[in-house]
Amino acid sequence: MADRIFAPLAGASLLALALPAAAQYHTHHPVPPAQAQPAAATPATPAVDPHAGHGPGQAAPTPQATPSGHQAHDMTGGADAGHVMTSALGPWPMTRDASGTSWQPDLSEHGGVHTTRGDWSFMGHVLLNLTHDWQNGPRGDDKTFASGMIMGSARRDFADGSTLNLRTMLSPDPLMGKEGFPLLLAAGETADGVTPLIDRQHPHELVMELSASYARPLTGKDSVFAYIGLPGEPAFGPPAFMHRMSAMDSPEAPITHHWLDSTHIVFGVATLGWVHEAFRLEASSFRGREPDEDRYDIESPELDSWAVRASWNPSPEWSLQASYADVTAPEQLEPDEDETKWSASAIHARRFGAQGWWSSTLAWGRKTNDHDESKDGWLLETAVSPDDRWTLFARAERIETDELLPAAAGGHGELFTVAKASLGAVHDWRLAENVRFGVGALYSVNRVPDVLEPTYGGDPDGGIVFLRLKID
Repeated sequence: MADRIFAPLAGASLLALALPAAAQYHTHHPVPPAQAQPAAATPATPAVDPHAGHGPGQAAPTPQATPSGHQAHDMTGGADAGHVMTSALGPWPMTRDASGTSWQPDLSEHGGVHTTRGDWSFMGHVLLNLTHDWQNGPRGDDKTFASGMIMGSARRDFADGSTLNLRTMLSPDPLMGKEGFPLLLAAGETADGVTPLIDRQHPHELVMELSASYARPLTGKDSVFAYIGLPGEPAFGPPAFMHRMSAMDSPEAPITHHWLDSTHIVFGVATLGWVHEAFRLEASSFRGREPDEDRYDIESPELDSWAVRASWNPSPEWSLQASYADVTAPEQLEPDEDETKWSASAIHARRFGAQGWWSSTLAWGRKTNDHDESKDGWLLETAVSPDDRWTLFARAERIETDELLPAAAGGHGELFTVAKASLGAVHDWRLAENVRFGVGALYSVNRVPDVLEPTYGGDPDGGIVFLRLKID
């Protein structure tokens, strides 16, 4: 059944990924605020922009003014200047869309290769990293692996203002093997179905998203949408780390991943949302169990968990969210233990100069299990790009975890507070209008309590060097 439903989506998305070779294509990036177009004095009838799509987000009809009353920023910078590409989920700027149905600031960066075929518009985007990672200390390791994402979408706009959007995202992560890559202080999931992965980041699924969404305006200020995915992302947390503007240039996963956004891949999710100007409320039903160690399969959807999220973009520079999730048996190794999760985050973005941008995220998450044991995680990350050649990025994290020294009889062990900080940079060379090649590196240091120093050899450090290819 799933094959019959998603085969057209996969075919459409594969077509989108071939778009860079098409004879007619367009690339869109936001322009600095100085070039922003003023909002219309009165609500305008949306004009459909045929060039749609976004890796983390989507494109949509093109109104001259957004319902939030913010200035409508030009997302084309070319012949279509003065038009705003808007989301497939509602009448807001396309750059607000991130992973799943999550929001980021309107001034965030957007990229994608776009084309149209009849009533449909298509988008393709590629980000691939070849990474060598080494982590020092007795529990460290080194590994060379590939990671990243290949995304595509197909979209159709209707005369009544509603929008249908189909999206897929694939990852080369399974090629690195079931044990993933070294990441000190990280824990979660399993490689063999028997023992947990500790001090390693698990690989993502080959199919990270197969989703469909439908949005419809109700009034000049209100709209509703529905989103389904197998897999997909429910309404919890900030955007997933590989889609956050403050994190997407770093090939290193955050150790707060399982506090903030580990639900970004679930096999079965259905979300309904209502939007009033710059405020949105959405609720999801989804499968709580995290994907198993077979990274190539499509698992059966069982909607046994739920989440709610409130999002607010008070200005083009800010995006705020608070969310709650009740998750049934998320861990394969602990099938009888449920979990509740809270999350709150603030994302800020600004643009400067001709191409410069700066984005930062502050996020908090809390996990509570059936034994009323709560564990908090904090994250602060930032990235700045003065032009299209250089990007600098940094991250600081602090988590409370009981998975680093599992109890002898199984389950979790003693609770520790640990921290990690990293700093890195990447330099890009533009090979073609839509293609960039980059070389980057980062250095990280970990902080553990005294009782863990003999296990980790003090406060161990590590590093990553990487090559990357971007088609956007």
